[in-house]
Amino acid sequence: MNDAPPGITRIGQVALTVRNLPDATAFYRDTLGLPLLFEVPNMAFFDAGNLRLMLGRPESDDAPVANSILYYQVPDIQVAHALLVERGVSFTGAPHRVAKMPDHDLWMAFLRDPEGNTLGLMCEVRAG
Repeated sequence: MNDAPPGITRIGQVALTVRNLPDATAFYRDTLGLPLLFEVPNMAFFDAGNLRLMLGRPESDDAPVANSILYYQVPDIQVAHALLVERGVSFTGAPHRVAKMPDHDLWMAFLRDPEGNTLGLMCEVRAG
């Protein structure tokens, strides 16, 4: 039995709270290469495939900034890692296999954005 509310089929948007919106916008647009959809006061919206990413300022200057990890799927994690290193991104470690599945290996690498949010790159490498 499906207990999901009627009409909800997927996540449509994820929000990240950032303190320095111009720097965060530049990082996601220029360094990660996500297409900027539009900006409004205190918010920037990006196309992240089938998901919209919203960067927004906190409600107040003393509001906590706490976020979940966003995992970006890439077709080749080694190429994506090398490109982002060329763009000045610092990773917490090299891409590595985290799981061996029957038909693919799951690889990940982690980095931080200018606000200190952890981001993950993930890649499913098919056997063969």
